[in-house]
Amino acid sequence: MNLFQKMNRKEDPRVYENKDGHLVRSLKVKDILALGVGTIVSASIFTLPGEVAAMHTGPAVAISFILAAVAAGLVAFAYAEMAAAMPFAGSAYSWINVIFGEFWGWVAGWALLAEYFLALAFVGSGLSANLRALIAPLGWKLPAALSNAFGTDGGVIDLISVLSIALVGILISVGVGRVARVENALVVLKVFAILLFVVVGATALKAGNYQPFIPKYHPTANGPFGGWQGIYAGVAMIFLSYIGFDSVAANSAEAIEPEKTMPRGIIGSLVIAVVLFVSVSLVLVGIVPYQEYAGNAEPVGLALRAANHPIVAVVVQTIAVLGMFTALIGMSMAGSRLIYSFGRDGMLPKALGKLDENHRPNNAVLTITLAAIIIGTIFPFSALSQLISAGTLIAFMFVSLAIYPLRKREGQDIVDPSFKMPLFPVLPFLAFLASLIVFLGLDKQAKLYAGIWFILGVVIYLVYGVRHSSLNKKEK
Repeated sequence: MNLFQKMNRKEDPRVYENKDGHLVRSLKVKDILALGVGTIVSASIFTLPGEVAAMHTGPAVAISFILAAVAAGLVAFAYAEMAAAMPFAGSAYSWINVIFGEFWGWVAGWALLAEYFLALAFVGSGLSANLRALIAPLGWKLPAALSNAFGTDGGVIDLISVLSIALVGILISVGVGRVARVENALVVLKVFAILLFVVVGATALKAGNYQPFIPKYHPTANGPFGGWQGIYAGVAMIFLSYIGFDSVAANSAEAIEPEKTMPRGIIGSLVIAVVLFVSVSLVLVGIVPYQEYAGNAEPVGLALRAANHPIVAVVVQTIAVLGMFTALIGMSMAGSRLIYSFGRDGMLPKALGKLDENHRPNNAVLTITLAAIIIGTIFPFSALSQLISAGTLIAFMFVSLAIYPLRKREGQDIVDPSFKMPLFPVLPFLAFLASLIVFLGLDKQAKLYAGIWFILGVVIYLVYGVRHSSLNKKEK
């Protein structure tokens, strides 16, 4: 078998069913919803609306959130059918391996791995920054060496980020069932904080702050501002807010009745997230002029203080810090399941695909925890923010197109699921097209780093993965 044939060899779905059958199925619909909402509605809801409004859209930031949600929603339908038909660990990596072949599955999974590494690092850093801002008025302040990434403002290591990511890694290692209970409680708290901001903030809205709703277009140093050009730029920047439903799909091998649980969890969490994001955006730009959010890392706190609600600001920001743990939990679980899948298939060292005596992939949990700590606390990564979206959009395009060959195999060697993507064959193509349009809207640096990450992945596949793949055993 030559290299091209090896790259396109497909895994038998029954093999994944057997391999993942040892994972404990303990997640119900409410747990999947909590994971989805907790991951999607993360630190970005408290920061991105103000930043995007100031940089690109003005008061029309809600339109960017809605358009980004439409693009994500189209892909969510594809994810829901895939997760119902193939409830395997590793989500897009495993699905594409079955549908298109080993190399293409590796490309999709490798792209997602960038998302999980960077997203964990970003949320850990964001949690650290917000917590330090909250305790500063009490006179508690860490030295610069323990507050920032290496080489940034005198920093050596971000201690709070390290501890928060490590704590989540320990929590996940003791079992998904326990994690789900913690996640559910934190998500309820976070949604309460968001609703509290919306209700209190709605009493201080000023009609003048919404005019003009779509400012006139003009170019700036940060890119386009105003008009539909600015709204499009806002969509590309905002899209990372919605990518969390992939982390939900990555846990489908641990869901009870995945045919019902996964579609409800994936689509339901996205719908809840859209309502919350749009509500926060509209209230935020209505309290103070959007220009005041430029360069501000805590626009929700700024808005509440401007509305003379400083105590509510402290309450919301305190809960927001706790709520960021939900995103860390969701990304850590999904990333560890992806790494476990790589090890399970021999694409990375097989030790990563081993389960402990309690059937938990704790080698993979340890790996992603250490990787996120290194990235988030040693290396400055602010310039790589859109790479989170870049990697995910690549996987989204693969999954959207995979619906076509999936339909031909459902009821044959793949389960014929009760949930299917509606308006076939039009909707899968629209999902692919929407993902491509958002990808093209990313900045040049994000595309460059995505290209470098892709090349690194291809090298690892050619040097290690293709030689150690579990599919090699079938050829002997």
